[in-house]
Amino acid sequence: MKRVLCFCCIILMLIVFTAYSKKQDYMEDFPDNINTTTLLWYKHPADRWENALPVGNGRLGAMVFGRTDEEKIQFNEETYWTGGPYNQTVKGGYKYLPEIQKLIFDGKYIKAHKMFGRYLMGYPVEQMKYQSFGDLIIRFSNKGEVKNYLHRLDLDKAIVTTSYEQNGVNYKREVFVTPVDQVIVVRITADKPGSISFVANLRGYRNQAHSNYATDYFRMDGYGNDGLILRGKSADYLGIKGRIRYQGRLKAIPEGGSMKVDDTDLIIKNANTVTMYIAAATNFVNYKSVSADPNQRVEAVLKNIEGKSFEEIKRVHIIEHQKLFKRVSIDFGSTKDSFLPTDERLRKFNGSNDPNLAGLCFQFGRYLLISSSRPGTQPANLQGIWNKYMNPNWDSKYTTNINAEMNYWPAEVCNLSECTEPLFRLIKEVTDQGSDVSREHYGARGWVLHQNTDIWRVAAPMDGPDWGTFTTGGAWLCTHLWEHYLYTMDKEFLKEFYPIMKGNVEFFLDFLVEHPVYGWLVTNPSTSPENFPDRPGNDRFYDEVCGWMSPGTTICAGSTIDMQILSDLFGYVAKATDILGIDQEFKKKVLTTREKLAPMQIGKNGNLQEWLEDWGQKEKSHRHISNLYGLFPGNQISVKRTPKLAEACKVVLNQRGLRGNGWSSAWKMACWARLYNPYRAMENFIYYVHNYCLNSLFSLCSNYIQVDGTFGVTSAIAEMLLQSHENELYLLPAVPDSWRNGEVKGLCARGGFEVSMKWKNGKLISSEILSKSGSLCRIRVDCPVNVFYKNNVVKVKIIDEKVIEFDTEKNGIYKIVAVSR
Repeated sequence: MKRVLCFCCIILMLIVFTAYSKKQDYMEDFPDNINTTTLLWYKHPADRWENALPVGNGRLGAMVFGRTDEEKIQFNEETYWTGGPYNQTVKGGYKYLPEIQKLIFDGKYIKAHKMFGRYLMGYPVEQMKYQSFGDLIIRFSNKGEVKNYLHRLDLDKAIVTTSYEQNGVNYKREVFVTPVDQVIVVRITADKPGSISFVANLRGYRNQAHSNYATDYFRMDGYGNDGLILRGKSADYLGIKGRIRYQGRLKAIPEGGSMKVDDTDLIIKNANTVTMYIAAATNFVNYKSVSADPNQRVEAVLKNIEGKSFEEIKRVHIIEHQKLFKRVSIDFGSTKDSFLPTDERLRKFNGSNDPNLAGLCFQFGRYLLISSSRPGTQPANLQGIWNKYMNPNWDSKYTTNINAEMNYWPAEVCNLSECTEPLFRLIKEVTDQGSDVSREHYGARGWVLHQNTDIWRVAAPMDGPDWGTFTTGGAWLCTHLWEHYLYTMDKEFLKEFYPIMKGNVEFFLDFLVEHPVYGWLVTNPSTSPENFPDRPGNDRFYDEVCGWMSPGTTICAGSTIDMQILSDLFGYVAKATDILGIDQEFKKKVLTTREKLAPMQIGKNGNLQEWLEDWGQKEKSHRHISNLYGLFPGNQISVKRTPKLAEACKVVLNQRGLRGNGWSSAWKMACWARLYNPYRAMENFIYYVHNYCLNSLFSLCSNYIQVDGTFGVTSAIAEMLLQSHENELYLLPAVPDSWRNGEVKGLCARGGFEVSMKWKNGKLISSEILSKSGSLCRIRVDCPVNVFYKNNVVKVKIIDEKVIEFDTEKNGIYKIVAVSR
């Protein structure tokens, strides 16, 4: 009898253990032992699209809600835009430029505004819109109470997982977008056979807001006995014919149970496991051609995965993602609050209670860049690649008066240099129409880009004169080309892109004009992005271009940001001529012109002036801090080199305050980091978290989702840890008290260096520096250090008490160790 009881106990224990093990497979022992810098997790589904969790492979993006009754996975394909190839250039506009410039110099800004609107604006005045592709809807048959619910995004694996218990069954869904096999993957499993039943639909989007957009359409059908298909056409917009054709196709592979297709429904009953693959494509080839066949593209993708198991597709997806993501790790320390669900972490954050929330935001930005910008894809737009709207705010395009640039601020420093390729290809492509605009609108050589472009790479002024007079959008983008060279020391890259940088400089050599009062060379017309100066006569008027009562006009001559960007670009091009051993006569012209550019000035209130004149601004806490470009991301203002200008920047930052939007907070964080003030940088981060950061960690701009603030915060955090813009590696320049102990691995620095650091009580313990190019290494650190290479002490040159330098070998790894006092 005892043996029987013992045997029964063993059997019972095995059953309990097996059930517990299965549950552990689904619940994964949350929240213990999680990485608080790489996991977003929640105890509830997304309450709205903005809080859904993003996955993407650069070309395809999806937002996962995590619902248990009717799941929604909204998805995008990066080339589905309104319209088709078009050109905004207006011929002969240059004939009116001298009169517009004279009006501006005479102080007749509103008259100049109106004339610019009539003769120099591009046509159509607006540009095309990025579109939503479709939704996968999964209506589950199960009813009943849901227990042990978890919804999470693993940044390290780029997989969204939703798990829960219902009616005694543990369910798990995994969603990812593989960059290898180019499909959206949805995997549904249960720990009891025959437990999965649902009806799935593949639904399209239609623009319902405006009747004149009704030239778009979509058609939903079943496909064979195991799939669904969605086909459609883009909308005509602004008189531009909708020429995009698209196709999305779903293929389902159940294990067990039954499957059938009934009209637009895919019906699964009593399956053990179901895997669904979504392929999507358009006919877009490039900004000039829409000649591809989306059906052939989808067929090729689905044929490629035939015979591949889910496990293999998932395995290679993770490997490919981690090639980029695992280059950098970060740890500021975890507390009990760090192990709370992500939305609770955000609510409780006070700057010191959860140091690794900053680490999570940092890594989320890196994850989004990997997911929205890979070699061969389109660049990340205002919303990355995630957009559910047919009329998205600001068209979800490429805004080049801060936003597109900020998207790529973290790329180099955060060891994602490859992710810049789509941006650099955009710069190449936009020179095509940029040359037309330069010639026809300004009578100039070279090429120009204003404050926006779209997938068709138009380049003319758009929106209205208040925005369209920003002629330095292309110049700002060109600074990213130089930064890429500085981080990689890739001379072949510089040789390839030098003609593009030179072409933009040629435009400004023709466009710059001498100011009749000050004698400086200035841009005219000009604007300081979106900020209306408070100056005499800048009154409200009805703008015939925009059809609204304008608060005034932003038009001016020689805005500070214009002069700063051009000073940087001219200097970079001059250095490039020396590195490449070419164009010395051109270099002389460039440097001579640079010396004549209007200088930065300090106003009567101690502020760095935003305009040539010491004007105020109509909006007190304006979101743009354009005049601080020279502090960050530029390199003209320095606490050490230009202390008075640095103080003037502080005045501007204090005047602007904390309000703005997500990207504004990020920019202010980075500026305070450059001013070596970690406390004010952290103050802006706290404000960002509580005002402009969604539960999904996407940033907000005027209550709408954007990715620029997310990327900007990542960049700002990196700037607080490592700076390299002053020909030295400054280790830990702006570390707040709440990050007093920490470690970071894999950051990159100008000069071709990769840097890892450990610190305690705000002081460096050790650092490891990989020299990728064999450059001279100069280090600034706030404590004495020794340098070792292959366990041998390296002879260093002491520059001052905090700065040393030493020669390096290419691919050599150097150990920096703090000396105990």
